[in-house]
Amino acid sequence: MARRSITTGQGAAACDVCGRTLLRGEQADVFISGGSRRAVCELCVARATHEGWIRESVDDSLGVRPRQEGRGSVLGRLRQRRGNRVRERPVGAGQGMEEAPEAPAAEAVAAGVPPRERQVHAVPTNADLKTARALDVFNASEHPRTVAGVMRSLGAPFVSVRPTESSGSVVCILVGWELCWYRYEVDLADEAAGVRLSGQGDELGELDPVDRDANGAADEQGLLYVE
Repeated sequence: MARRSITTGQGAAACDVCGRTLLRGEQADVFISGGSRRAVCELCVARATHEGWIRESVDDSLGVRPRQEGRGSVLGRLRQRRGNRVRERPVGAGQGMEEAPEAPAAEAVAAGVPPRERQVHAVPTNADLKTARALDVFNASEHPRTVAGVMRSLGAPFVSVRPTESSGSVVCILVGWELCWYRYEVDLADEAAGVRLSGQGDELGELDPVDRDANGAADEQGLLYVE
């Protein structure tokens, strides 16, 4: 693309701020104002900036550099950035509260991770069925590898599996040795959430007597079962 000069053949270029005709060899900065390109002498650069005019890059001969394909105009890019800041502004004064629930989903999509939907399952009413189902969820997780790794150093653990009294859908699984213990929880109403490590320690004295009342065991792979 041929370079275009802001100086026409009809006369010398003039500063669009002070109106002064530019001297021969004097260069002017190019600004954008009202969608039009304006020539500004060195003495008026600060004034143009104060008035809100936007500087446009120019080369040494006052020719406008070709815009990169897809970038758009300077004003267009500024409007786009302003729009992005408005969309990213936290919910508060001037914004509708109904937009708040959309933020986590938008962040998840931007990160390439779809938001997890809570999958509600029918919870068994029988304690034995709850125990068996919780062990199935535990054995399908990554936690048996932890149990197997500790077993190689400390031997077989004692295992206690019981539904909690505070919640009818949560089952507590405790795996312990003489030197350490781990407490896990499985919410049968939301099995997709997986197994949660709810506590751990180094002294069996930290546990309640009911937690030390074993009713299960672990095999060599760390898989748990009820005896």
